[in-house]
Amino acid sequence: MTLKFEYTNETIEYSGYLIDYNDKWVLLKYSKVDYVVDGYIVLSNKYVTAFKRDDKEKFTQKILDLKGQKPKRKEGIPITDLNTILTYLTDKFGIFQFNMKVDKTCWLGSVKKISGSDLIIDYLTPRGTWTKTMPPFKLGNIRTIEFDTDYINSLKLIAKKRPR
Repeated sequence: MTLKFEYTNETIEYSGYLIDYNDKWVLLKYSKVDYVVDGYIVLSNKYVTAFKRDDKEKFTQKILDLKGQKPKRKEGIPITDLNTILTYLTDKFGIFQFNMKVDKTCWLGSVKKISGSDLIIDYLTPRGTWTKTMPPFKLGNIRTIEFDTDYINSLKLIAKKRPR
């Protein structure tokens, strides 16, 4: 099933196959543009106002199904809470990208430390180099988390090993 989500303070649409959901998070196999699946996205339900599945989504799903893009059982990740999600993505994929509620900038990196309501990451620049640790991000303001996308996987090819 492909779904479209809309957020409270602006109209941003996220489409893709629904893999898993709970009261706080939704995991989609992400379709950024028509008929192309590119990685995964975890959406915070905190800011979602609506989701829909109209004729456009049904048509897109039909094409993606024919292209063999339908998710398989093993594609899920644990979405119980944000700490679990981010730690799992760091361990399994090495790098994830996230967007904040009020910031139009995305951030790439991996978990360095989660302390209370703060996330400290090792930051990966858009040029594929690791930089010093960034100031803490508020966990409660994370809106989306992407992983296993072409963009992230491309940067992983040129990035040196993550600092420890």
